[in-house]
Amino acid sequence: MKVLVPVKRVVDFNVKVRVKADGSGVDTANIKMSMNPFDEIAVEEALRLREAGSATEIIAVSLGVQQCQETIRTALAMGADRGIHVLTDAPLEPLAVAKMLAALVAREDPQLVILGKQAIDDDSNQTGQMLAALLGWAQGTFASKLSLADGTATVTREIDGGLETLRLKMPAVITTDLRLNEPRYASLPNIMKAKRKTIDQVTPEDLGVDPAPRLTTLKVAEPSGRQAGIIVADVAELVDKLRNEAKVIS
Repeated sequence: MKVLVPVKRVVDFNVKVRVKADGSGVDTANIKMSMNPFDEIAVEEALRLREAGSATEIIAVSLGVQQCQETIRTALAMGADRGIHVLTDAPLEPLAVAKMLAALVAREDPQLVILGKQAIDDDSNQTGQMLAALLGWAQGTFASKLSLADGTATVTREIDGGLETLRLKMPAVITTDLRLNEPRYASLPNIMKAKRKTIDQVTPEDLGVDPAPRLTTLKVAEPSGRQAGIIVADVAELVDKLRNEAKVIS
């Protein structure tokens, strides 16, 4: 079984982001970039499926600027077999990404697509669901446990009321949650091997997709600073302030 794993290049989670002075977006100049942490979990899960004998080939896919090849190399160093880079300088929105991934699915014919439930830069949480809709495939989102057997995927997912278990008929789209696994570190030998692995490059035009944005960003601003707290003398004063100043109780 072939598994497709999209991986996104984002600002490293350890970096404090800065908003551009003109409010047009986040400053990414000279900033450390890395693979989206949820996508790392997706790569790890695909590797575990291969080690269990459920998968035979893992293809890492990234969409965006030339530097996205570094993110693909990271996935290859973790153990993915080959990579595909969709080269474009256009800002990408979830729908465009889903359309390009759907085109790649048509080319590669995988039985499973595993990707992070969201990216830590835009937090859209849309791409996996849109991709499943475009393909007409079953979907299991926010997966905290995954197992494959007899052409079905059993997914345990976290919901407001606890845990929900779904049995999906393959092919399927799975989006990963934090508790699914702990991603491995790439060893030095695997990092060296990754340099020799194949990365095919295509463009949105090759896939028949127009990546032009459909949304307009009006303004990007940092959240307002937290105001200093106050000390109250007793419970009565606290209740009074909550009722008359904050107006959060009646």
